[in-house]
Amino acid sequence: MKSTVISILLILNSIYLQGQIANTYRVRTIAFYNVENLFDTLNDSLTFDDDRTPLGRDQWTLERYRKKLGNIAKVLAEIGAQETNSSPDIIGLCEVENQQVLEDLIRHPTLIDKGYGIIHFDSPDERGIDVGLLYKKSAFIPITFSSHRLLLKKDNGDRDYTRDQLVVAGLLDGEEIHFIVNHWPSRSGGETRSKPNRIAAATLNKRIIDSIIRYHPDAKILSMGDLNDDPIDDSLKKILKTKGKPKNLATHDLFNPMERLFKKGIGTLAYRDRWNLFDQLFFTANMLQNTEGSYKYWKAGVYNPSYLVDQHGRYKGYPLRTYAGGSYVGGYSDHFPVYLLLIKEERHMTPSVQGQ
Repeated sequence: MKSTVISILLILNSIYLQGQIANTYRVRTIAFYNVENLFDTLNDSLTFDDDRTPLGRDQWTLERYRKKLGNIAKVLAEIGAQETNSSPDIIGLCEVENQQVLEDLIRHPTLIDKGYGIIHFDSPDERGIDVGLLYKKSAFIPITFSSHRLLLKKDNGDRDYTRDQLVVAGLLDGEEIHFIVNHWPSRSGGETRSKPNRIAAATLNKRIIDSIIRYHPDAKILSMGDLNDDPIDDSLKKILKTKGKPKNLATHDLFNPMERLFKKGIGTLAYRDRWNLFDQLFFTANMLQNTEGSYKYWKAGVYNPSYLVDQHGRYKGYPLRTYAGGSYVGGYSDHFPVYLLLIKEERHMTPSVQGQ
């Protein structure tokens, strides 16, 4: 009888102390934003930045520069906040002049408490614009980073200087992910005439991705940027061979969630009342896999709240930019930012105590 009582007590004690497995989810936001000529007010004798100076055509004063910083900081602080209640963990940027403007940006009162770090290299672009990466130090630890030059030639054989492609590998909450930040050559001179330059940019991007996979076959790679091409253009579909549907993908296929958005008529910039979705994020198919303890793709979108949209006049409905029709309007950018969310399931053992 005594042993029976002890056995019952042991069973009851086990039930009393047994923990319950609670499933929670961690979400990280990856964003990209073409910030439309984020220049300081100083004249750089090595680039064509004369317009963006106090005495230049744009009358780019310290007051206007500070307003621009505040505008961009506000947008960055809000991307993905509806799902995560926080600002993005990784941010790719383009059309930034130098390291200093990035320093000024992350030190703005709106962002200073976010704890961002910066990865940036000077590009040889004639306008003096670069790409860069911001990352939350609490979420991401950079391991390696490099800048890859895109070599182009003009019709006369002279060098055509453009933006580098920035490659950053690091640990996102302990998981290795590779990021590539792009700003491909523009459509200046016409889409057809300038197309070979973007084909060259896509070829460089593919070479970078293939090189990473060669040494790290299971690498998770996410490429983002202003590509100056839509998701269905040859640079994406024929060179990078991106896929717009998440089913039946091979191991090293690239999935582009922006293709579905584009086919719905969603864009990030408008020209002559036609919307383009030049700003994109695409990634290796392994980021669609539901692997325990690992991040996977959840969803993507264009961030375009009403305050980013011009509400009046000739450009009504377009992104509210800094200058419109040659006049200063004090807006944000001629592009909307894009983002995607990564999600990871986390299991925790929680004690179960009677009476609580």
